[in-house]
Amino acid sequence: MENPAVNTTDKPARKPKKVFVEGPISPAFIADSIAKHSTKTGIGGHSIFLGQVRKDQIGEQTVAAIEYTAYPEMAEEKLHEIREAIFAQYPLTCMHIYHSLGVVPAGEICLFVFTSAAHRKEAIDACTEIVERIKKEAPIWGKEIMEDDSYVWKKPAVE
Repeated sequence: MENPAVNTTDKPARKPKKVFVEGPISPAFIADSIAKHSTKTGIGGHSIFLGQVRKDQIGEQTVAAIEYTAYPEMAEEKLHEIREAIFAQYPLTCMHIYHSLGVVPAGEICLFVFTSAAHRKEAIDACTEIVERIKKEAPIWGKEIMEDDSYVWKKPAVE
């Protein structure tokens, strides 16, 4: 007789994924990630979020780039926790999260979140929630580097 305390229908635990990319996330990397899903014919919808560094005006200065730093192990653990919570909440087929570390010039991509599901609504809702949770919970910091090489630490997102 099976032990009722053991749930044998659960999927095996997913391993934490490497999420950090040194420098900007290239369009070729994004395109390749999308192309790899064409054989997964149970997918009916994808949602993609691309975070781009803005050339903001801060006082008299203009942002030239953002330098992202993190405690990689701690951040990857937090992102894994977010991934698992989202997989438990939404019927996703796939989820990919990539975040830049190091210097990312204005106009370049620094965050790539890609979700896939049988239906678009689940993919879109999950993608949105992932981005919001990353901004609020992940120990990743950005230093805005100005055109004159001065800098300002970005304020963390708060509720």
